[in-house]
Amino acid sequence: MNKYYFDHAATTPMHPEVIKTMVELMQGPGGNGSSIHAYGRAAKGELSRARDLISSAIGCNSTELMFTSGGTESDNTALIGAARAQRRKGKSHIITAATEHHAVLHTCEWLKEKEGFTLTVLPVDSEGRVDPVHVKDALRPDTAIVSIMHGNNEVGTIQPIEEIGEVVHAGDALFHVDAVQTLAYVKYQLKELPVDLMSFSAHKINGPQGVGALYIAAGTPFESMQQGGLQERKRRAGTENVAGIAGFAKALDICVNDRTNKQLFIDSLRKRWVESLKETIVDVDLVVNGHDTFCLPHIVNISFIGVHTESMLMNLDMAGIAAASGSACTSGSLEKSHVLRAMDLSQERLNSAVRFSFGLGNTLEELEEAAPIVARIVSRIRTRN
Repeated sequence: MNKYYFDHAATTPMHPEVIKTMVELMQGPGGNGSSIHAYGRAAKGELSRARDLISSAIGCNSTELMFTSGGTESDNTALIGAARAQRRKGKSHIITAATEHHAVLHTCEWLKEKEGFTLTVLPVDSEGRVDPVHVKDALRPDTAIVSIMHGNNEVGTIQPIEEIGEVVHAGDALFHVDAVQTLAYVKYQLKELPVDLMSFSAHKINGPQGVGALYIAAGTPFESMQQGGLQERKRRAGTENVAGIAGFAKALDICVNDRTNKQLFIDSLRKRWVESLKETIVDVDLVVNGHDTFCLPHIVNISFIGVHTESMLMNLDMAGIAAASGSACTSGSLEKSHVLRAMDLSQERLNSAVRFSFGLGNTLEELEEAAPIVARIVSRIRTRN
């Protein structure tokens, strides 16, 4: 049985050149970047090269980049570190959106419940977009930080972060952006953007899992969350993951050099996938969730009206097709996507949504092979119902 991996928004396969880079370092003599001997200096040199490459790729100074264990830590660190620092200035209000990743939403809720911050959660429209006017209306003199993701991980909708950032800065607050899903497809020049903090993750761009980065613009109020050594300019104590960070840099270097071609190809996969499903599935209505223009090239969220998500995913998996939903299993109960709920979709669309996401290794040929398989699954489920 052929297998089809259409879940790149969850994690991407590592690029062969990334693996090669990491293996070479892992097979070397090792070294702690904080040690003063030759091995330590060599490790520090690898860290410096990676930091310079990544900071250059995203348009910031190398001193503004802090390495983390991934997107969740970057989001947590940005929000908690900046919020605590802002509270010293009398600012204790946080703004975010209802469609944010749980790494942001749960952190904001934690700051509210455990540290006494007030929280405003903004609505989105039916396509998942935040209205900058709503951001402006929610700003208060005591607003500490606003956190709005760039590209949504469930429906692919892209937010107008430039416009939102200008509004936030006009209100004298800090602006954090979760850019985990967009790094592979967006050319950033952070020095030109009204953004104070931005989160990244390596495993979304064909790099290793367990490595990420946080951009902290020079002068941004920030308190370290970890205590210990002096690593990362005293902002994150702990020995750096040299091989993982080097792998992250290599993955981003590949992205930068092939971004235009990759974006065009992956976008063509997404569009062809929708076309193929509509051509092969004739007895069920298909609805694409999210914005049709302001959208990421690799994510498409489709509702198969009348076909429950759980049944669909289980059957896809048995047929060798890896896809996902916006739901999470908590204590054995299936919870519907908070993103789709926030978009105020009908129960029919909410109950039948499946996310497909594409990337390295996917081809037009395998999409053509997989579409009839999906059609047969839909027909079989409908017949049973």
